[in-house]
Amino acid sequence: MTEQKFIKSFFIRSILLLIIVIAVVVIFDPFYQYHKPLPGLKSVLTDKEYQCVGTLRNFDYDSLIVGSSVCENYNNKWFDAGFGCSAIKAIRSYGATADLCYLLDVAYDNRNLKYVFYNIDPSSLCASTETTYESTGCPMYLYDTNYLNDYPYLLNKDIIFEKIPYMLAFSFKSDYDEGNSYNWAQWKFFSAELATGMYNRLSTVKPMRDKTYYADELAGNIALLTDMVQNHPETTFKFFFPPYSMLWWDNIYRSGERDAYLYNEEQTIAALLEYDNVEIYYYQDEEEIITDLNLYMDMIHFSKDINQVICNKLIAGENRLTKENYQTKIQNMYELSERIVQEDILEYYPNK
Repeated sequence: MTEQKFIKSFFIRSILLLIIVIAVVVIFDPFYQYHKPLPGLKSVLTDKEYQCVGTLRNFDYDSLIVGSSVCENYNNKWFDAGFGCSAIKAIRSYGATADLCYLLDVAYDNRNLKYVFYNIDPSSLCASTETTYESTGCPMYLYDTNYLNDYPYLLNKDIIFEKIPYMLAFSFKSDYDEGNSYNWAQWKFFSAELATGMYNRLSTVKPMRDKTYYADELAGNIALLTDMVQNHPETTFKFFFPPYSMLWWDNIYRSGERDAYLYNEEQTIAALLEYDNVEIYYYQDEEEIITDLNLYMDMIHFSKDINQVICNKLIAGENRLTKENYQTKIQNMYELSERIVQEDILEYYPNK
């Protein structure tokens, strides 16, 4: 074989190999960038930064579970059974309002939604109103709609040798539950010792900030939420506040942010209650939960059992806020936080 023929043959084989690699990725598509799972395969969702947007564009659903990492341990099927819907997750670890609204916009570009179950993390109300996907290194080629820049996905040996085999293995695993998308609790432990060990407690108590300290950020985040609600009257938005542990309340008290955070919540609740397609539920003051540190692995993250409790309460309509009771609820949370920092926390930090 002459050198020219060898080069030509090598070039043809290389092109064929590239075509085969691309075809394999497109056909199996473990990040669901091009289609939902093939018939007979399960949706194996473990990489939210890489898979979430693709599922919002290509999966069959009519409702969303929206929130931060504390939402990852909900089983989608709990919501399906309780609300007669077909739900998937729209998750962003930080839970910032702008990032979650971005995911909602992706979903609304592709379908109407029956329900949005939206977890409001208190920190999200004072976060930047700019999205953080690009600044935190997310794979933006999977977020846009330009397939021509997908080569980092299509020509990636990790996709061929790791992601696709992983997807296939779990698809044929009989006990794999698709409802546990992005679930991280399976290999985690929860205990007071672990939670306090992860808590870097401030040595001194800082002066309490004025409650309007985050007024500018708050106004922007409220606008993002109310615009979303107003633009989609066909959707019932069920907002809910999660039960962070008393370590978190101790932390925001010692950092001087407690009053500002409660003010942010009060203002957000007041604004959202003006809309007929909004329901708001408050679980931050679940005293038996937040004071039992054996249910937590750190200040914020609770066990899957608590996710089940919250979902059951949502289904039953428990702890719903109204224009008549929300201010009382916030005041009660203020009083509970005072008791936490003056009494309950002393069980773990008696000399501080």
